[in-house]
Amino acid sequence: MIHIATFCGQCNCGCPELYLDPAADDDRRVVITDDFGQRIQMSLVQLADLVADVRTGVLDEVLAGA
Repeated sequence: MIHIATFCGQCNCGCPELYLDPAADDDRRVVITDDFGQRIQMSLVQLADLVADVRTGVLDEVLAGA
């Protein structure tokens, strides 16, 4: 897998990370791990949709209530 990003990185707690798995099927190529050892897999199209939603503020309400 190819490491793309670590979300946090300010501690040694196993921060969430984003990877690309070139050997995976197209619908499972993106891998996101969490700090509990779990992972999700999605397609590049799904990741692009998520990034677009973040850019347009769709998730801002989630953070506003936190």
